[in-house]
Amino acid sequence: MSEHTHAERQKPAARLALSSGQIYSGAPFGAIGRDLISTGELVFNTAMCGYQESLTDPSYMGQILIQTQPLIGNTGVNPEDTESEKVQVAGFVIHEFTEHASNFRLNQRLDAYLADAGVLGIAGLDTRALTRTLRTGGVVQAVLTDRTDLSDSQLVEMARQVHSMSGQNLAAIAGKSDASEWTEGLGSWVMGPDSDDEGDAPSVLLFDFGVKSNIPRNLTQRGARVKLVPQSTNAAQIKQLFLDEEIQGVFLSNGPGDPEAVQEVVETLKELLADPDLVSMPIFGICLGHQLLCLALGAKTFKLPFGHRGANHPVHDVEAGRVQITSQNHGFAVDPDSICEAGGVITHLHLNDGTVAGFRHQARPIYSVQFHPEASPGPHDASGFFDLFMALIKDRVKSSVGDTAAYRTRGQK
Repeated sequence: MSEHTHAERQKPAARLALSSGQIYSGAPFGAIGRDLISTGELVFNTAMCGYQESLTDPSYMGQILIQTQPLIGNTGVNPEDTESEKVQVAGFVIHEFTEHASNFRLNQRLDAYLADAGVLGIAGLDTRALTRTLRTGGVVQAVLTDRTDLSDSQLVEMARQVHSMSGQNLAAIAGKSDASEWTEGLGSWVMGPDSDDEGDAPSVLLFDFGVKSNIPRNLTQRGARVKLVPQSTNAAQIKQLFLDEEIQGVFLSNGPGDPEAVQEVVETLKELLADPDLVSMPIFGICLGHQLLCLALGAKTFKLPFGHRGANHPVHDVEAGRVQITSQNHGFAVDPDSICEAGGVITHLHLNDGTVAGFRHQARPIYSVQFHPEASPGPHDASGFFDLFMALIKDRVKSSVGDTAAYRTRGQK
């Protein structure tokens, strides 16, 4: 429980300084009084719930997060809803902090949770007006602090010295450095069917670039044995595992930062894609994994003005002729012309701005999506992608291409 009184939290003693020159004052909460100066790219999330999942999503590493939902903290926090082992955001910006949390699963209040994590929050800001500023001018770099010894002009100058996300390989920091086995399923939060396979369970190699926990949970729920590996895993190691039947497919996780800066993985994927012995190996990517896979094929990526972050993004499934509600969290996108020239077929388009939201390879069992099917959007609109990946593994013995219609017929009932 935070030791700070209600009056202390209401005192406008925290400041958020933007590189564009604006200064916002509000009430600090979380890690108060520790002389913290939190820096990062300032981004916003439009989801109406799930603030704990956002706070612990590794894709937010190096970013100060604005929550547009005006009331935050009302359900507290609990161990079940985390997406990683710690709070990942650099700072948290909200409109109103709820003093009295109420939820049958909570075990801690949000302010105490952030205090334990050493993360500062600021409340009392008009977060929707601030979001409109970012939507109009694009994301900016920012500084958040409750220190009183620094002037507004000093804070703005600090914000202008903060590095942009462009060029940053944060996946190397967010992902694990050692290989490990994942065994946890979805438990009571089942979005798809349990595996009904008989015999040996397929083994999936999951690249960890800052993976959200619900990704391996979904794979495990569907009967896969998941091996988490760091981004330093090379193509020769993967090839040997595949040829020895120790893995049956490769999954590329989400993660933070600029995809073009993760050159080590791009080169590894290029080697895998160029190897004639691996043309039947199913590969699937989510978010950063999607971008890295496209770069390996020869496509290009670019930085979005303010990114896509929220749980209500509409996506057009071009091949199935339907619209899905998706959860998204990314600041970069794939150039559509370049992925088509590289042998990709665009399968999904973001309906707000027409950016690429998914593709499949025209001749190989390779798929990826820019959004997060593990995040319960819709709430089950996109969960069938995990069924598709498992279907590609099953179909490998029948065809080196896989079943391109599988997504329409599996997991979408």
